[in-house]
Parts: sequence; C-alpha cells; structure tokens
Amino acid sequence: MRRRTLLAGALLGTAAAPALASGTARAAAPGPSVTRTGGTTLDSRAVFFVSYDGLVNNNAFQKNGLLTHKGHQYAAWYTADRSAVVGRRALGASTWQTVRVGHALRYDDSHNVISMGVSRTDGRLHLNMDSHSDGFTYVKSVAGLLDDPTGPSWTASRFGAPQSTLDGLALTPQFTYPQFVATPEGRLQLSYRAGVSGNGRNALAEYDGDRWTALGEWSASTGAYTSEHGSSTARNMYLHGIDYDRTGRLHSFFTWREQDGAVMCSGGGITNHDTGYVHSDDRGRTWRNDAGIVVGRTGASDPVSVTDAGLVVDPLNPDHSLMNQESQSTDSAGRPHAIISYVPGRFGRCTTDYVADRTANGRAFHLRRTAAGTWRKTEIPVPLNSSQRTKLVLDRYDNAYAVFPYGRIAAASAALGHTDWKLLYDGAGLNAFGEVVIDETRVAQDGVLSFMYQEKSTGTTPSPLHVVDFGLPA
Repeated sequence: MRRRTLLAGALLGTAAAPALASGTARAAAPGPSVTRTGGTTLDSRAVFFVSYDGLVNNNAFQKNGLLTHKGHQYAAWYTADRSAVVGRRALGASTWQTVRVGHALRYDDSHNVISMGVSRTDGRLHLNMDSHSDGFTYVKSVAGLLDDPTGPSWTASRFGAPQSTLDGLALTPQFTYPQFVATPEGRLQLSYRAGVSGNGRNALAEYDGDRWTALGEWSASTGAYTSEHGSSTARNMYLHGIDYDRTGRLHSFFTWREQDGAVMCSGGGITNHDTGYVHSDDRGRTWRNDAGIVVGRTGASDPVSVTDAGLVVDPLNPDHSLMNQESQSTDSAGRPHAIISYVPGRFGRCTTDYVADRTANGRAFHLRRTAAGTWRKTEIPVPLNSSQRTKLVLDRYDNAYAVFPYGRIAAASAALGHTDWKLLYDGAGLNAFGEVVIDETRVAQDGVLSFMYQEKSTGTTPSPLHVVDFGLPA
C-alpha cells in the first residue's frame, strides 16, 4: 500500500456543513481538541524497573490497567514493595480508595502486568496478573461490588483469595498477555497467549456470571513463512487488541512474529511482519478475514494460520522493526482503525538495532477501513523518539487521537478523512517514562481521555504513578 505522508504543517479543520433542503445549515461536527482538566496521583512510590524497554505498571498492551464503570474509575498497579493494589475513585475525584489483593509481583519482568475486567452479569471486578509464559494469579471481587460503588466498603474482604486457576479452570502452563473484553450480553471473555514468543497460540475463555469455560485456541503457530532472506516454520500472532463494536462484531488486528531469525536481514532486528485483520460475528467462535471468508474456528482443528488467504491488510517484511501489540479501535460505523509503527524504508532497507533504530527513525501510521471497503494508511508526522507503543482513541465524532510515548497527543479529524494529523499536546510537565495505559472505557461514557503514566526514575528507585484527564469535544 502506498504511504500517504502528511506534512507537519497540515491544518486541522472540518468540512463545510451541507445545506439542508429548507435552506438552514447543519452544524459541522467539531474537529479534535484536548483540554487538560485534571490529574491525580495513584501512588507516590510505585515499583520501578526497566524491562524489555518498558515498565510493569505502564505497558500499553494492558487491557485494562485503567477502566471506568458506573461513574467510578478503577486502576491496578504494583507498589514499591511489589504488592498488587486496586484502587477506585468517583470520576473527577482527586483521591483514590486502595486495597491490596494479597499478591506480590514475583519477577522484574515488565510483561507481568495487571489486567482488569468487569462482568456485568454479576457486577464483579476480575484481575489477572503476574505472568510471562508461566502461571498466572487470578483474583475476583464479590458479586455486585461494582454495581453499587458508593455502598459496600472498599476493603480486602471484598476480594477473594488469589488463585492459580480461573475458579478451578486450568488454562495453560505457558500463559501471557491477559486481556479482558466484555461481550454485548455482559459476559466476560479473557484473551491470552498459550506458548511462548515465536511459538504460541491465541486462546479465549468465557465467564457467564456462574463459571468460566475454556473456548479454546483460535490462532496457529505452525505453517511456513518465507521472506527474501529465509524461512520459518513456527510463530505467534500478536494482537493489537480484541474489541466489540456497537453491533456486536469482534475485531482484532495483529502482527506475526516468526521464531526463526533467518527471515530477517539482520540479527539485531525483530521478526515481526505484516499487519493482519480478522473479525468474528459469533462472539469469537468463528473468525473471518476482511472479505468475510471463514479463516478459523476457536477450539477446532482449523485455527487462523499464517498460510490463510486474505489476512494481511498492510504488508511489511521483517526488516523494519514493526511493533507488536500496538493499538486499535472501531468508529461509530463499526469500521476498524489501528495504529502501527515501524522504521519506514526511506531510512534504509534493513534495521540492525531494534531499539536504537525505532528511537531514531520510527514512525506511527494510522490504518483504517474506509466506507468504500478499502484500506487507507496515513503517516502521523510526529517522530516516535522511542522504541515503544502508541495508543489510539476515537471520540464521539470519530476524530482520532494517538497517544504517543511520554504522553504526547496528536489528532486528526474525521471530516478530513483523518489525513490532517497534528500534535495537540507535547507531554509538558508529565515527566512520563514511556508508554501510557489508556482508559478505553471512559471516552464513550463522559468524553474524557484518561490515561495512567509513571514518572521517569533511575535504577529501581520507585517513582510516582499518576492518572491525567483531558476533555474531548462535547
């Protein structure tokens, strides 16, 4: 796909409003804007160590490290003494109620994040934490705790004991990347990887308010992939996310990571290649490509495979340090959008140092499906200045916001086809380390972009963990 590069001086704006038959004018939808409305400190001394170039409290692939439900916001993190903590506040409040849930972080590994989910069928908060290709810890609240946030006290007695299973359901001894997603009916699904990097499968489990059920694996690690340099016969599918739209369709963008480094031009790169897309209209049981053709079934003998046709929506070989697990969203019409990032070919055909090359020359791109059914990609004219991930948010008018490392915010308007990307906030005053954790659930509820970030530190010196809020167009 030809890259559409926007000059840094491009203007924000909206298209002229069409005239109505009566001669009156319809007001144009507002373009994107951000107004900082507040901020609060979760923890003045949160655990700090750098691992895989990131922090365990602020890995952008967490779903969800921060969420909003019934007028209250919830956050989860590890304290300086490595205790797992969950906090809540009324929206807009400056103070948090916190409780320790009886688990301590085991390793200095930034993969071992805490993810939260809400089962609307019974009003419970669920937490899955502390895993990287091994066992996990699971904690859930009592029923109804989130249905009446001003009623029951916020104490450890409201949470069950930590478990190594989902209420007795054992999943895999090689578990990573827990992501909770609520179905339109209010059930709660847990997405995770079984296996290891370069040789793993995506899988789903589902909670119906009574018990957990394993739905099974839905992506394959087998099959042959060949680049101009060499071949690989094992891989894993890294998800940019897994999200339901307003119609109940489940969307997922992804990249493949090969096990065999022979597919790369240099051993200092990374074997990620291609951006793919699949969706499901039956709650994750059957997966279809962009053309609607079935390419896999969960828990069956035909999972989604690298050899399936029609998966790739933006091709890229493994020579450009493509990031995995970046970001995705869907607009009001159910059209999928994603942020992807890599080192463009104009900086050379081969990256030789993943972190250094992405920091020096990495760029983020906005990839989306148009109303005509085609895919369009726009380069965002903001250098990454980081090896890390960028998050995507769409407001109620379908304007797009990219939240870069260090808390910088760029945006583009729906009215101009998301081609007018411009930096709106430079992160001044945050002193953020790198990636941020977005409250994906809050934007639709009250039009506020809220994210969690941790301040820079050195070595293993604990540092403050914050949540900052930005108002979006009303």
